[in-house]
Amino acid sequence: MSGHSKIPEPVVERLCRYHRYLSRAIRQGIKQVPSRALAAMTGATPEQVRKDLSHFGAFGQRGVGYDAVNLRNQLRRLMGLDQTRRVIVIGVGHVGSALAGYPGFESRGFQVVALYDNNPARIGHMVQGLKVRDIASLAEDCQIEPVDIAILAVPEGAAQDVANIAVAAGVRALLNFAPTNLEVPPEVLVRSVDMTSELEFLSFWLAHKQSGAGTQSGA
Repeated sequence: MSGHSKIPEPVVERLCRYHRYLSRAIRQGIKQVPSRALAAMTGATPEQVRKDLSHFGAFGQRGVGYDAVNLRNQLRRLMGLDQTRRVIVIGVGHVGSALAGYPGFESRGFQVVALYDNNPARIGHMVQGLKVRDIASLAEDCQIEPVDIAILAVPEGAAQDVANIAVAAGVRALLNFAPTNLEVPPEVLVRSVDMTSELEFLSFWLAHKQSGAGTQSGA
């Protein structure tokens, strides 16, 4: 998304949802997609859909909607999905091993190229068809084969040190599965997936469902 770095994060998140919906629609043989359909399937409004897409140009025709294939391809280009992204997984425990074998990555242009750990009992073993490497070799490996994204599947106490190692090796995008905030330089982007917090949110909802307390978005 070169040239669009100031686009707000909520817009980028909605673009991802538009892309997923369009991909599904194309598989179902749908050729034209109106903005109201994109809105209904992504939790936005038709006006918001048109405003989001207007950041990047005019894609639709009034009264006709969007050509599904063309818009999906334009979004792929804008999101950098028209090129393969080299991904590594650091931490090859249960979560890391599962992520390394997730079949949805490669079909979307994300290629897991290497696995790293600091546990001698894991280093050298084959996991999902890849040999686990010593994290001490990450910087040297990245000089030979640069990495786009690092997935951190390590314990909370190790996450910051691992992030520092990845950043020092030249990785500029981190997907963090540890339940902690990471401090990184401004040129590095971190996205965190805190599964425990999400489960706690769901537990709260279940606990208060019958009481009628519920939750309010934007509170």
